[in-house]
Amino acid sequence: MALESLSEHAEAQLAEIELLLSMFPSQDELEVEPVAYAELRAYVEGTADCPPDTRPELCIKIRTHTGYVGSLARCGESSRAQHTRLVAGLRSHLCESCTGEVCVLSAVDWLRDHTHEYLELDTAANGTKAIEAVETLSAETFTRLWIYSHHIYNKSKRKNILEWAKELQLTGFSMPGKPGVVCVEGLQAACEEFWARVKVLTWKRIMIRHREDVPLDLTTQSDSSLRRFDGFDETAFDPHGSRGNHMDLGQLFQFLSERGCSQIFQLYFGVEGR
Repeated sequence: MALESLSEHAEAQLAEIELLLSMFPSQDELEVEPVAYAELRAYVEGTADCPPDTRPELCIKIRTHTGYVGSLARCGESSRAQHTRLVAGLRSHLCESCTGEVCVLSAVDWLRDHTHEYLELDTAANGTKAIEAVETLSAETFTRLWIYSHHIYNKSKRKNILEWAKELQLTGFSMPGKPGVVCVEGLQAACEEFWARVKVLTWKRIMIRHREDVPLDLTTQSDSSLRRFDGFDETAFDPHGSRGNHMDLGQLFQFLSERGCSQIFQLYFGVEGR
């Protein structure tokens, strides 16, 4: 493989891993082999001349109502036969849809959608309780996603963000410009659907900077009691700059503070707001 192709492939690998780390900030959900990850980062950033000998190994854990299930490494939650079928199904999916491409995100999406099917195959025979489908779990979880983009200028994307949030009954806000900020909150399934649509648009850089997940007791609690925003709107804060694409971040901090979200400012920008 040419050096330029090696570099581009390494950059694509690192970008996907960093996106996954933003989506799964807890080691209870995602484990990355640290040495190979550090070597990959060093090569991409130019502090190492040679690409790493091995690719970073990932362990993605899919959450069920009984806990976390290791999807790529067999654990006590899955039998050997279940694990074998799961890996075979994943390989078949990747052969059909990801030939020659970096496709970690596609693999994760497939695992989220199909892991429970393979874990449920043997439940009738062994008498154990069937694991609930991912969609059922999502319906009982309130989620808030804090999304960061290098910039949000495009009118079509801005329209999509507004329309999709309202279609999925999500509340929050979108701040266009550079950088771009989007917050959506509501039932987990709706938030995941919103992110699935947004992330495949063409972006210079976009990621989930932070996420909040709160299990709901549907008998005593509704998702509306946890919402910090009324409706979903595009919000601007004194646009300025030659293109009118920079916002007053002090006003953004005030906006977040009024809704009990002031801590998010430092997560986005690395400094305390004021």
